[in-house]
Amino acid sequence: MTINYPQGTNLTANSITKKGPTIFGDRGMTLEQEINESNAYYRNHKVAVIYKKPTPIQIVKVDYPKRSRAVIKEAYFRQASTTDYNGVYQGHYIDFEAKETRHKRSFPLSNFHEHQIQHLDSCLQQAGICFAIIKFVTLQRYFVLPAQVLIDFWQSAIKGGKKSIPLAFIEKKSLEIKAGYNPILPYLDICRQLINQTGENHG
Repeated sequence: MTINYPQGTNLTANSITKKGPTIFGDRGMTLEQEINESNAYYRNHKVAVIYKKPTPIQIVKVDYPKRSRAVIKEAYFRQASTTDYNGVYQGHYIDFEAKETRHKRSFPLSNFHEHQIQHLDSCLQQAGICFAIIKFVTLQRYFVLPAQVLIDFWQSAIKGGKKSIPLAFIEKKSLEIKAGYNPILPYLDICRQLINQTGENHG
């Protein structure tokens, strides 16, 4: 199945269901699965209400090989996606992107898109708590990178700076998440620290 962005870029069905090759960590789960299960835990325990954002797709071609079955052959994204997740945590609007890489020493900035950076910046201007969760698959390490740090690095790259974020920089500027059991990825513990920092900055 071919799915097209509004600008005309073609994607296969596999590239829609996955943001890259399937990567199995120690738990046999992708970052998206880990976050989704963690969000389910948070909702079930009334800690937060955070969901993965649906991407609106317009179907334009469908085949019916059998009467009881339809196969989508072509579809279009109605609009470019923003970030992966948003919701509410203790009265605060939460908005973040989730990315993973097999690189060991840096994270390619090309994994982000300009409209995602602009969206995070707009949310920050409305006092949202915004960040990116980055997973180094091979290292089995998870980081919460504050959106403002990501935005500043992006703007520096546009002016000729580095096109990949070094791991050492991420270690210095991010907060690391230690994977657990319930939830699998307790990223809201880090989110609470970001909220506290935001309060101090506005105090």
